[in-house]
Amino acid sequence: MASKDFFHSVRLDEEKCKGCINCIKRCPTGAIRVRRGKAYIISERCIDCGECIRICPNHAKYAERYSFNEILDYKYRVALPAPTLYGQFNNLDNVNYVLTALLRLGFDDVFEVSAGAELVSDATRLYLERSDIVRPVISSACPAIVRLIRVRFPNLIPNVLDLNAPMEEAARLARARAQKKTGLAPENIGVFFLTPCTAKISAIKQPICNEKSAVSGVFGIKDIYPVLLAQMEKLTRDEVEKLADSGFAGVRWASSGGESAALKDDRYLAADGIENVIQVLEELENEKLNDLDFIELNACSGGCVGGPLTVENPYVAKARLQRLRKYLPESCNRLAGAEIPREMRWETPLEPVDILKLDKDIRRAMEKMQRLNEIEKLLPGLDCGTCGAPSCRDLAEDIVRGKGAIEDCVFFTRDTADGSGCIPIPAPFRKSGEAKEKGDSRD
Repeated sequence: MASKDFFHSVRLDEEKCKGCINCIKRCPTGAIRVRRGKAYIISERCIDCGECIRICPNHAKYAERYSFNEILDYKYRVALPAPTLYGQFNNLDNVNYVLTALLRLGFDDVFEVSAGAELVSDATRLYLERSDIVRPVISSACPAIVRLIRVRFPNLIPNVLDLNAPMEEAARLARARAQKKTGLAPENIGVFFLTPCTAKISAIKQPICNEKSAVSGVFGIKDIYPVLLAQMEKLTRDEVEKLADSGFAGVRWASSGGESAALKDDRYLAADGIENVIQVLEELENEKLNDLDFIELNACSGGCVGGPLTVENPYVAKARLQRLRKYLPESCNRLAGAEIPREMRWETPLEPVDILKLDKDIRRAMEKMQRLNEIEKLLPGLDCGTCGAPSCRDLAEDIVRGKGAIEDCVFFTRDTADGSGCIPIPAPFRKSGEAKEKGDSRD
């Protein structure tokens, strides 16, 4: 798949970029480089986890935003609030305030994603009862994790649960309910997700294992929060409609461990934060976690409550959601039968993305790999990032691909600058016009 074939919700503002290396050191897939004082993103490596948005001190990384006027393109509009949304409001004891306020914003109906989460929990329990599956099963709810696995841990693809995320399940059911209620054609019904993270925007705009998302559009929680709060403050208790149709089992999916707790199986592991997730996946790849049935992984610290498009501290939001337990039933949604509905499964299998292929021709690829290894031996092995690449091996790869030069390493240049030739610079690896060619910035 070519770079142009990838959609990404994470964008870069070059004018704000100061060329610091904070982002390249934190990117979990080595998708960012800094060249000529500016960062750029390697499209095929980016998984839209939003880590660069969190840590950029200059706010040069941002999430693509969509106009709220998009809802006017549809005759009937349904809002899909993520359970994370409830944790953004202080002293919330009735989620119907949030849901009613969404109707006041111009939506005709609301369908809670937490209701979809309860159904996905049911389906997962049925899946874990099978004896022919690869264990431990890895949750597919976080799209950033699914993308991470197909890019960096392709050997673990058989472990990934091939079920739609709660967002997709909620959208599918919301659309079906709207069609039945209104008699409108599908193209006249708009289903809009209120997202806490960038990865879900990409999952909507370019689904990995489905031809098309059931979601029509998406808005960041932090974008809709101010106007939603203003509407909530106007509501009187008598005006609040009874719209909630999910329990705490679905709402707690918003924080790390919530999905696993709903399975009622103690042979699970829940990890959050991209660095912790990578450690778990590495241990799983080394067959150290085979005594588990299920692994829940969230790219954001704390789970979805820590998404880059939220407004509240994730620990505060998690505490607020926990308080909702006494106001909500345990669960409101169950699958009708003992089989997982086909429409809840992925349409196509998850396929790996080979980001390490150096050339389409095998012979040339092997030659380039040999050159890469030779260059890496010349570099100091500090992985400091000052060259603009995350590690010395990444710099060596950039040089082989014609995207960098060995002099980009300040330590190598220092050791050879006096002409004594402490380490000779091989001619093919010196700076050239090609070596200074810029990568594929998306803006």
